[in-house]
Amino acid sequence: MSASAAKILMYSHDSFGLGHLRRCRAIAHSLVGHISDLSILILSGSPIIGSFDFRSRVDFVRIPGVIKLRNGEYTSLSLHIDIEETLEIRASIIEHTAKVFRPDIIVVDKEPLGLRGEVRRTLEAFAGTSTRTVLGLRDVMDDPEALTGEWERKGVAEALDTLYDEIWVYGLQSIHDPLEGVGVSDAARAKARFTGYLRRDLPAAAQAAPFRSPFGDEPYILVSPGGGGDGTELVDWVMRAYETHARPLFPAVIVLGPFMEAEHQQDFLARAEKLRDVHVITFTPQIESIMTQATAIVGMGGYNVFCEMLSFDKPTLLVPRVVPRREQAIRAARAEEVGLIRVLPIDHYPDVGLMTEALAKLPRQAPPSRAGIPNLLDGLDVINDHVAGVLSRRPAVRRLAAVGR
Repeated sequence: MSASAAKILMYSHDSFGLGHLRRCRAIAHSLVGHISDLSILILSGSPIIGSFDFRSRVDFVRIPGVIKLRNGEYTSLSLHIDIEETLEIRASIIEHTAKVFRPDIIVVDKEPLGLRGEVRRTLEAFAGTSTRTVLGLRDVMDDPEALTGEWERKGVAEALDTLYDEIWVYGLQSIHDPLEGVGVSDAARAKARFTGYLRRDLPAAAQAAPFRSPFGDEPYILVSPGGGGDGTELVDWVMRAYETHARPLFPAVIVLGPFMEAEHQQDFLARAEKLRDVHVITFTPQIESIMTQATAIVGMGGYNVFCEMLSFDKPTLLVPRVVPRREQAIRAARAEEVGLIRVLPIDHYPDVGLMTEALAKLPRQAPPSRAGIPNLLDGLDVINDHVAGVLSRRPAVRRLAAVGR
C-alpha cells in the first residue's frame, strides 16, 4: 500500500450478536465502492466474521473474543485466561494495529471508549494528529435515563468532548435523537451528523446464487431474530401460531441465527419437520436474498433488520425485546408512530391468538415507503460524500512521528 493511499480503521467490539459487524461491513463496502483509492480495515471480536464475504480493499483483524454473562460481567470466549488479560491483549492489538496502519479516519462503533475502555489508548494516541476520530451511533441506544447512568460511569461525556472530532448518527433526528437527555455537552451535540438509515442492497453473491424457496413460487414470510441469542421467545411464539392451524397463514421461512443455543435450534428444527408450511434455517450470511423474495418480515427490532425491511420495502411486524436494553422497543414504537411498521409487544407472549391475527394481517399491511418520510435511507450516500470530502483535504504524506512507533 502506498503512503498516499487513503485508509480507514473501523472498530466493532462484537461481544455478542451480529449488529455491529454487519453495520460496519455495510458502511465499509459502500465507501470502497465510492472512493477508488480507499482501503478499510475492520477490527472485530466477532467469532464468525470469517463467515462473511468482504469486498476488495476491505479486510479485517479478528481480536480475541469475549462474551457477556447473564450477570453483566464479561469472560473470554475461547481463551482460558483471565478476562483482564484478554482485554489487555485486545487493547494492545487495537493500538498497535492503528499505529502501523496509520488511518486517515478511525470509526468506533457504538461504544465510545470500546469494550471496558479498550479503545481509549488508541484514541489518545491519535489526539491532535491529522487522523479524524468518529463515533458511530445507532439511531437508538437505550432509554435515556439508563444510558445517562452508564455513560457517567464510563466517563463518556469527557471522551466525546476531547477524543472525538465527529459523531455520526445512523438515523434521522426527526424519528429519534440518541443524544437527547443523556447528559452530553452542547459542544458534543454540535459534532453530531444525522446521516439517515443505512440502505442495504442485494449482495453480488446473492444475485449470482439467489435463495431457492422451499415453497416454490408460493409467497412466504421471513422470520428473523437477528443473531438469535435472545430470539427464542419470538421464534417459539411464531411456531405456536403455525402449530395451532387456527387460520390460514402464508408459509414461513425462519432463520434462527448463529448465536441461538444449540438446544433451542434443535427443538425448532424438530418442530418444523412436523409443519408443512414452516422451513427453518439455522444461519445464513446472505439473508438479504431470502428477505428480498419474502412477502413480509417478522423481526425483533434490531438496527440491521430495521434497515433491511426499509431497504427492501417489506411490510414488517416487530416483536422487540425490552431487556437488557430498551433500544428495540423504543425504535419499534417510534417507527410505528410514523407509520413504518406494526408492533406486537413481547409482554403478550405466548398469546397464540394475538400472534396468529398479526401474522394473518401482515401481508396486507402497507410497506414502509407508504409513510413518505424524506431522506429516510440516505445514510450511506451521506457518509460517502462526507468521507470523500474529508479525504480530499488530508495531508499528502502521513508521518510516522505523528503517532509514534
